[in-house]
Amino acid sequence: MIEALDLEQTYQSGGRPLTVLRQINLAIAPREFVAVMGPSGSGKTTLLGLLAGLDRPTRGTVRLDGTDLGGLSEDARARLRAEKVGFVFQTFQLMPTLTALENVLVPIELRGRAAGNGQVARARAQRLLERVGLGERLDHYPVQLSGGEQQRVGLARAFAAEPRILLADEPTGSLDADTGRDVIDLLVELNRDAGTTLVLVTHDPALAARARRVIRLSAGAIVSDSRTESA
Repeated sequence: MIEALDLEQTYQSGGRPLTVLRQINLAIAPREFVAVMGPSGSGKTTLLGLLAGLDRPTRGTVRLDGTDLGGLSEDARARLRAEKVGFVFQTFQLMPTLTALENVLVPIELRGRAAGNGQVARARAQRLLERVGLGERLDHYPVQLSGGEQQRVGLARAFAAEPRILLADEPTGSLDADTGRDVIDLLVELNRDAGTTLVLVTHDPALAARARRVIRLSAGAIVSDSRTESA
């Protein structure tokens, strides 16, 4: 489902090259749940961005569901993301002028599923919000929701367009421990039921232990790639 071959990413910093990722090779199978760990600055978020096609690597190849991202224009990559990729962010990234229900509807509409069938799209968004415990908060705006509730909206939004791939960047990083556990329980449950491929960046060993496989980065390179007891 996801493949990276000889992936490298270098930026210019103060007129000098700074290599953030080096010689990344990995393959992630359909429905697999993979956690990516490593210290700050190890390249975790950069890797996630490259796997999503949000940025182009300095060197190497990324394939999503068999499609080489390097051969696509920016518009074509955006269409591929809209069709196949969902995102969960640490900082929620909800649109402040939209209600919870409207935020969840956005990816469905971007994918074109609402065209001529708005009632079906709305019903799906409502079911997802009910699934994450926000059935009574459909018309609330992000400012009216707690951090945990906003992340639940983010989870519902991520699954709204039925993505084949879900990428999550520190989804519990801004939540307290109890709320974070609740959010992860929901993420694992939704991912299992939907059968998506999940790649999760985290600093939390307890969260990583929920994955079937843990990839560890250090100084921009993969230093270990192992199965967990949950595999």
